This record gives sequence, structure tokens and C-alpha cells, in this order.
Amino acid sequence: MRPTPTAPLRGPLLRGARRPRVVLVGRFGAGKSTIFEAASSPVVRHEHLAGLGGAYQECIVDVGLDQISLVDLPSIDSLHRLSPQDQVVLMYLLWGDQWPEVAPRDAVEADSDFPAPDVLVQVVDATALEQDLELALELSMLGRPMVIALNRIDEARRKGRYINVQTLSARLGVPVIPTNAAMGKGVAKLFETIVAVAREKSCPLPQPPTRHIAESLHALQAVIATPEIENIFRVPRALLLSQLAENDDYFLSAIGTHFPPLLDKITTARAAAEAMLPRPLPEEVHADRHHRAALLHEAVSSARGADLGDNWRHGLDKVFLHRRWGLVGSLLVFAAVLFIVLQISALIDAFTSARLAEWVQQWQPDTTPGVIGRAVADGLVGLVGIVAPYMLPLVLLLVLLEESGVMHRVAFVVDRGFHRIGLHGGVAVPFLMGLGCNVPAISAATATGSWRERVVAAILITFVPCSARSAILLAIGGKYLGGAGVLAIFVLTLFAIAVLGKLLSWRLADSAPGVVQSIPPYSLPRWSCVWRKTWSRTEDIVTIVTPLLVVGSVVLALLSHFGADRIIDILLTPVTVWWLGLPEALGVPILFGVLRKELSMLMIQQALGTADIAAVLDPTQIFTFLVFLTFYVPCLSTFAVTYRALGRKEAWFSATVSLASALVLSGLARLILEISQRMV
Repeated sequence: MRPTPTAPLRGPLLRGARRPRVVLVGRFGAGKSTIFEAASSPVVRHEHLAGLGGAYQECIVDVGLDQISLVDLPSIDSLHRLSPQDQVVLMYLLWGDQWPEVAPRDAVEADSDFPAPDVLVQVVDATALEQDLELALELSMLGRPMVIALNRIDEARRKGRYINVQTLSARLGVPVIPTNAAMGKGVAKLFETIVAVAREKSCPLPQPPTRHIAESLHALQAVIATPEIENIFRVPRALLLSQLAENDDYFLSAIGTHFPPLLDKITTARAAAEAMLPRPLPEEVHADRHHRAALLHEAVSSARGADLGDNWRHGLDKVFLHRRWGLVGSLLVFAAVLFIVLQISALIDAFTSARLAEWVQQWQPDTTPGVIGRAVADGLVGLVGIVAPYMLPLVLLLVLLEESGVMHRVAFVVDRGFHRIGLHGGVAVPFLMGLGCNVPAISAATATGSWRERVVAAILITFVPCSARSAILLAIGGKYLGGAGVLAIFVLTLFAIAVLGKLLSWRLADSAPGVVQSIPPYSLPRWSCVWRKTWSRTEDIVTIVTPLLVVGSVVLALLSHFGADRIIDILLTPVTVWWLGLPEALGVPILFGVLRKELSMLMIQQALGTADIAAVLDPTQIFTFLVFLTFYVPCLSTFAVTYRALGRKEAWFSATVSLASALVLSGLARLILEISQRMV
């Protein structure tokens, strides 16, 4: 037996009070916001920095078992001659909202909540590396753990620029992670590295100025090397020295206010430094840092032939991971899956469940044991009709796409869209699986993710039209309402999922961590993994659906055999007649839908006494009834798997939401159609 792979658990876990605060910092256009969006939560906090500061956004992100608070700060180009807006960013990088006594107190809001960052993540544009390296040298003076995200690395290579990541990391003393944030590549590795740096608390290597600049600043350094200065500013000495040498207005004015005698000494020390240099001190300090960044750039990068990346993998990624075309590619994947499954299911159904159903229909027992036997046969035929033509081909095809790496790319592209209903793109596969059967879809959705996401996904998946409901819609709606009527019901389903997702997100907004979507390389599926995953996602059909289908068929058959169906029709009159405006005889098909939706169509014909439904129901009644069946309480099998995965409370909540939605939407549909008929 192959040993089970294990991974060491690094502790203590970074959660709760230990959760590190990570800020994304960098120049405008480097890709900060793209990385934030790639990992962000459906619930993002948007705030403004105090004073003249710009807007920032923040959310919690799960990284394995650890968590981080991720902050996307306003962009900053350099610490040289800071603008008022950049000055506020620097103050938050140094102190958070706990500004020292020298800071202007009126700029800090009383209810602000911005602790100082634990880790800095500088997002660097690999196509403009030299400019970003100067900012990296400046940020290293802050004395905080730091990681560099070397973004757009693929684009730099296509332009013929190759960057030695190992050398750059060694020279700066910080991890450097190549990324392509727009395509989600390297982002998972970046966040794993961030957590490791936060746990180790490793800081960048010192990046001192060149020798002649350092010698010229000895006198200035002696002036500020006092405990009083360090205590009141709480700034690394190297950064304070650099800012005073460049005549930073904020630090100079703060010293003039709190230490007036030192102001003359600083002026004298600066004049002595300038006497040793060919140009003014601020220009020399900045030019020296620029020169060191240029030398570092030359040491870590080289020009080679352009890497056009013209292979089939890169071509597929240009489609699947493009910000706009990726959605088109994802829709094409969904359409292809459904087309293939429908084509296969029609063929399989003709040779399996259709023939079995025709054979069972010939058995018309009169005795109670015979009725029970026929009910068991009906239940098993119904099971074959779900699993063989619809469920197995759909699940098998989705697993093949997952194992090949395609579905991970689809999940990355649709992630932001799913954020609008409080979920992540990883639930795209369970949602698509729900078109076959909601039972394995809910099992897949509740296998991973946070508790909040499992609850929201399980409830929303019950609204995805499974093969049984779709068969009813296409058979009855397509025949009597036409394509427009069927399309209207499917569009109403999408609208209900979107609105309900928003409402559930508000209900559970207190816990919505972000998740980093990994982008694995393309690979050929291994059949051992394919069959194992296929079985794990369909085993609930055997363990849960089969007994419930059989028991449900037996119960309903006995009710009909002993004449109890009339009682059911009378008890459901408030729903069928008063609210939905339907014949009283449709009470049994409505109840039947709770146990086995896939045979509701036959029950409708039996209850109305005719195969021509239009002879008894008008188009408004047909549309209303189909809307109710679409949103009505999920079948008993779906309720059972929800109960097992989420517990009694959430299972009953899901059933209540489904019933309430069915009553409200079908009632509104009836009202709107009746009003429109009267107006015509």
C-alpha cells in the first residue's frame, strides 16, 4: 500500500491574535491591486488613511491553516521628496495608526484601526525593474520583514530581459517570488512565502550608502544618535538619517518643534556634509541610491533573445487566464461540457433507463406486496435514469478537466464574479455538477472551504436546475411555453441565485476569508486519480439517494394504493388553489416532488387525467407551476446530504429558504402574468 503523504505542521498557527498584518506596497501600475484581487475575500473593507492619505482596502486571507490580514495600500513611488499623500503612506508603514508624539494628532481618527504592518510585500514590475529596485533599497531601511513579488516576469522574458531571482534575493536579503498576477501564476507560492517570513520575522539585509556618502554623514548621525530621538520617533536610525539628509520637511519640522536646540546642530552637520560633496546633499544621497539600484539591476538582469512563449500551454493560458477573454473561454468550457453530456446522456438513456421504464410500466399489480415491488422497481429505474445518463458522464468529464488543470484556470477567472454572491471561484465545479444532480454537487462544495462558504454554496446549489428539474422544464415548458418560456425560467433561476447569494453574504459577513487560487501546470490526467475522484463524488448516490428513492417510491405508492392521495390534495389546497391558482389535483405531484422530482411529470399527467396538459391548464398556470417546481424544496436526497454535511440547523434553513423562494417567485410570476393579460 502506498504510504499516505504527510506535511509537517508549523506552529503556532497564525490565526486570531497571532494573525500577521501584511501590506502590499509599490509603484502605481506594478500590480498591487491585481495580487490583492487574486486572493481577496468576498467581503473587503474599504477605508481612507488619515489626513491626506488615499484609499486602501483590506481583507482576511486563508493561507493553508494560517491566516493573514492583507492590505492594499495606495501606491508610492519613492521616499525621496515625499508628497503629502506619500508621507501619510510612510507614516502608516512605520507606525500604523499608533503615531508617535511628534505626529500631528488631528490627522489620526479616533476610531481608526490600522496596526503597524508585520510584513511588507513590495510588488515589483519586472519590465521596469531598475525603478522598483530604488524603492526596494528605501523600504529595506524600515527594518520590517519583507517579500518581493517580481510581477510580470513572463512579459519581461518576452521582451528579452532575464532576471536572476536567486542573486536578487541574496543581494537584498529577502525572498523574491516571480509572479504573473494577471494570470494567477506564482500567487500561491507568494502567499506561502509571506506566511513563512511572518513566522520567522526575518528582515532585509542592511543596504548602506557608498563609502563617501557614509563618511560625509558621520556628523549628522552623531547628532541624532540619542535615546531621546529614538524614543520619540520610533524610526530606524538609517531611515531617519536618510530623511534628514534629504531635507525631509516632516522630520525636520518635528525636530524643530520638539528639540529646538538640535535644529542648529543638524543644519551645521548638513553643511559640513555638503562641503565634502560636489553637489547638494539631497541630490548626492538620492543619486547614490539611484546608482546602487542601477548596479544591482545590472548584476541581476541580462539581455537575451526574446522568449515568445509560443507553445500550446502559453496559448491556452492566453485564453483561459486573460482578464476579458478568460470569461469567454470559461463559458466555452461550460458550453462544451453541457453539450457533450447532453449528447452522451441521450444515447445512454435510450439504452438504459428508457428501456427499463418501458419494461416496468407493463407491470400493473393490484395487491399490496405487488404495489411495493413495483414501487421499488420505479425507485431503482429512477436512480438509473439519474446516474447512468447524466451524473456519471458529467462528473467524469469535470474530473478530467480538473486533473488536466483547466478547471483551476476557470476557477481563477470566475473568482471575482463569484465574489458578488459571497463565494470563490473554486465552487464553479460543484455548481456545474449540480446540473446533473444536486447531491454530489453539495458533497463537493462542502468538502473544502470555510464554514461560511460551505453553507452559502450548499444553499445556492439547491437552486441549480438538476437533470430531473431540467427534464421537466424542457418537456413541459418547451412543449407548451416555447423556448422563450423555458429561457425565462432559467434566467429567473440565475437572478434568484445572485440575489440570494447577496443576502446570505450579509447574513454571514462576519467570516469571509479570501482564498488563493493555485494555477497548476497542464498535465495528462492519471486514471487512478480520475476514478477515485469520480467515485468520491458519486458515492452519495449509492449511500443516500438509493434508499431514499426506494423508500419515497414505496410511501407514495402506498398512499395512492389506499386512496390517501385525495387527503393530500385537500391539505395542500391553500398552496395549489389559493396561492398558485392551480387545480386541487396537483397537490400530490407537489408533494411527490419532495421525494422524487424526476417523476413529477408523470404524476402531473395522472393527476389531471390527460397527457395534454394544455387542455386543463392555461399558459399562466403552466408557467407558475414550473416556477414553483424549480425553486420548491429540494428533493429528500438533497436535504439528507445537506443535513449530513452541515447539520440539522442549516439543512432546515436551506429547505425553508427554498420553500419561501418558490412561494414568493411563483406567486409574483402568477400576479405579473395575470396583470399583463388583463392589460392586453
